[in-house]
Amino acid sequence: MKARVFVTLRDGILDPAGTAVRGALEGLGFGEVRDVRIGRLIEMRLDGVEPEAVEPRVREMCERLLANAVMEDFSFELEGE
Repeated sequence: MKARVFVTLRDGILDPAGTAVRGALEGLGFGEVRDVRIGRLIEMRLDGVEPEAVEPRVREMCERLLANAVMEDFSFELEGE
């Protein structure tokens, strides 16, 4: 089983890296870009977990380690093999 976890800053949390990228894009002539938010993609392969247990396990991983609950949101998608 493969899991893709997307971690992003919550609305209202400043994103200095996103602001820098937006400014660089504007400097390169991409003035139509109004906002950039930088996040993380985490890909994992899971073995030895029953199919019905995969979603709760990945959710627990996100809540306990992969995302900072104060500042970040997460979502994930699962892909069977």
